[in-house]
Amino acid sequence: MYICYLSQKSMNKQWVYLFLSNFSGVFNDNLLKNAVIFIAAGWSMPSWMSQSQLIAMVSAALVLPYLLLSPLGGRWAVHYSKTRVFSVLKWIELPIMLIASLAFIYQQVFIAIAAVLLMGIQSCLYSPSKYGLIRDIGGKSGSAKGSGIFEAMAFSGILAGNVVAAGLSDSYRVDVLIALFFVLAVMGLVSTLFLKVTELPYHPELGAAVKLNPIRFFISGFRLAINYKGVNNAVFGVSFFWMIGAMLQMNIVVYASDVLQVSNSVTGIIMAVVAIGIISGNLLAGLLQSRWSKRVLVLTGSWGMTLGFGIICLFKLTVPAFAVIVMCIALAGGFFQVPWLTLIQQSDSGRRAGQLLAYMNLSIFIFVLLGTFLFSVINFLTSDNSVGVFFVLLLLNLLITGLLLVKKIPE
Repeated sequence: MYICYLSQKSMNKQWVYLFLSNFSGVFNDNLLKNAVIFIAAGWSMPSWMSQSQLIAMVSAALVLPYLLLSPLGGRWAVHYSKTRVFSVLKWIELPIMLIASLAFIYQQVFIAIAAVLLMGIQSCLYSPSKYGLIRDIGGKSGSAKGSGIFEAMAFSGILAGNVVAAGLSDSYRVDVLIALFFVLAVMGLVSTLFLKVTELPYHPELGAAVKLNPIRFFISGFRLAINYKGVNNAVFGVSFFWMIGAMLQMNIVVYASDVLQVSNSVTGIIMAVVAIGIISGNLLAGLLQSRWSKRVLVLTGSWGMTLGFGIICLFKLTVPAFAVIVMCIALAGGFFQVPWLTLIQQSDSGRRAGQLLAYMNLSIFIFVLLGTFLFSVINFLTSDNSVGVFFVLLLLNLLITGLLLVKKIPE
């Protein structure tokens, strides 16, 4: 019994190190990204670069690596030790933060964007490895709870990065910002170095077989996932969640300005409430998976999002009511996402899990781009009618809910 207690205690420490490393990495990503958006907009920039173009370039710098380099991250997660990949790439975060610091000291916008691009590359390359460690630490049974907490910590990092960057932009001190960059980088590195995880033997032969061309990699990932029950459905389920989330985030800004007619500060508060909703949803879903089936959780999440979008479309809401509804939509999104992630984690794919997780990353960002394109088309056709976007989100969720009602979700 004492040995079991020590084993459980050791595993709990490994969870803490993994969650802290994930939180600090996501926090630093979003702190850098939003610091460039909020602060660099006031620097001397080329005449052709407006604030909207700066936002687009910064966002692209974080997204493009996932579209182009996810296959390489998948290969490394299969070919090498995942803890080794994670820790080596965490070391690289330190020189990236040095480049970012120089950009803010000398107010060089292109160097700042380059730093964001390098952070995107680094995060993309270790993402399959860090997700793969969830199963290695918790085993099949612990991966359900671990996935929920892992995602909650990730969204906590996003929230912290957004809020801290916005706050620093109002009372800007470059020394405080740089100190934060390095504190977060060191915290993530130290947490990663403490990870002592027993992994399945890694296979250089399998890693070498992973396609590096993104299109061929996507096709091979789809074919590989067919061998594991429900994994392709799970990949597209998680990708759908991220597409809906991207469209919701963009549309809240438009709806808050045009319909609610509130200030940017109030819009920021609404966005923070949304983040709290998704964090709570991920945590609850992770904890409830021991009692509720994946099907019940996914359908609860799907119906919850559908109901929330329906209320926004049908009623003229006050600012507090809208904030509560979008928070509930976000919470339901956590219920929808976590069971799909758990299904991927619990597949008996062994070392090839890294390839599946990289395939998931690539799929997510394809769907995010699709959502961004759809958002732009709807706004172009409806003259920036944010209620029209919510109506499309309602239809999309009704479609997915209908498909889920007739499709069995593996347990």
